[in-house]
Amino acid sequence: MGRGALCSLGNWGMCGMSEQLKPIDLIIIGAGPAGLAAAIAAKRAGVMDLLVLEREEEPGGILNQCIHNGFGLHRFKEELTGPEYAHRDIREARELAIPVRTGTMVLDITPEKIVTAVSREHGLETFRARAVILAMGCRERPRGALAIPGTRPAGIFSAGTAQKLVNMMGYMPGREVVILGSGDIGLIMARRMTLQGARVRACVELMPYSSGLNRNIVQCLEDYDIPLLLSHTVVDVQGRGRVSGVTIARVGDDRRPIPGTYQQIPCDTLLLSVGLIPENELSLTAGVELSPITQGAVVNNRFQTSVPGVFACGNVLHVHDLVDFVSQESMLAGQAAAGYLFGYDDKAAAGVAVVDGQGVRGTVPQRLMIPQGELTEGIDLMFRPDRVYNHHYLTLQAGDQVLISRRRRILTPGEMAVERLTPEMLMALRGQAELRLTITPDKQGA
Repeated sequence: MGRGALCSLGNWGMCGMSEQLKPIDLIIIGAGPAGLAAAIAAKRAGVMDLLVLEREEEPGGILNQCIHNGFGLHRFKEELTGPEYAHRDIREARELAIPVRTGTMVLDITPEKIVTAVSREHGLETFRARAVILAMGCRERPRGALAIPGTRPAGIFSAGTAQKLVNMMGYMPGREVVILGSGDIGLIMARRMTLQGARVRACVELMPYSSGLNRNIVQCLEDYDIPLLLSHTVVDVQGRGRVSGVTIARVGDDRRPIPGTYQQIPCDTLLLSVGLIPENELSLTAGVELSPITQGAVVNNRFQTSVPGVFACGNVLHVHDLVDFVSQESMLAGQAAAGYLFGYDDKAAAGVAVVDGQGVRGTVPQRLMIPQGELTEGIDLMFRPDRVYNHHYLTLQAGDQVLISRRRRILTPGEMAVERLTPEMLMALRGQAELRLTITPDKQGA
């Protein structure tokens, strides 16, 4: 909703009534793992005047419905369920007296960092923030984005919706299940539905590789003898009142169904696990530049967007595999927002563009701001390969200078790749215009 729409609501909010603007140093939008971690880091760094806004009735985000274990191994060095992981940040936020306002929907952010929000308790409010951290997370891609032919019966759910129905509401979506897509949520729901007594007929994946973590393929499919059909897709859905079956087919290199490979699978439920989309509607109203690859904000290594004082972190920036990495990234964003409020100025820093080369997609951050003087900390670059690569070389090159060219045993789109730039590498980048990442079968620059 833009400024014009808000002004039609009885001339409330931002319609020239600046006396109603509430000044605040920092607003964090979202109280999931990203927003909580960013708020905790900002408060630890000395930001006292901050507020977290969350549209759901409870903090914790998607973790509240992720009752399986596997969280926290990197950050806490122990295995936790989603709610257990979330509770640790919720508890720390309370101990730090960080105000988290739930049941609050943010309607608009302007490039001037004026934030408009509405809630039952406080009504319509507008804040003039000095800094904003975007931590809205992501949403699932719906059926409408897939153009699957067939009727529109009951029994078609996104995997995340099915997870909420089973884990939080106690409803069983169906008994005979086909899953389209092999994202991590879909893989986890294959196991969950099986444990609840359903029969998962197959997990059908369009690509020749899974888009989920390998550990989830093993623990959620192979351990339960659920077939993973790679290079297949659903080409038809049967049923009127309720799904009665789906037709699948093998696809070629062009991802089109191959005639003669059609196969019908009887089922009463189709779960969709076909990708996640960063929730960047508010980022657009704030004037933030978005990447066409990640569909998240374009940021520098301090997670600052193209709008000064507006930062982005977590799945609203780029979709992560592990919540541990979301928290790690978001803490850096919280620290950076604190630095911005306390007067940190990177205008004198050397700016280096990070460019996706052959085989590389969606590197974050997209720009490196390298400060003058001695450096003591490195920077992590995160990206996904455009397909599966075995025993290829990842090369980072600036002009004629090769910073890294090392062999990777496997690179797959289902797992985020991370490469760390050391302080020495960063100092070597001063004076360079761009840093290019490439994946090749042979070592480059030798």
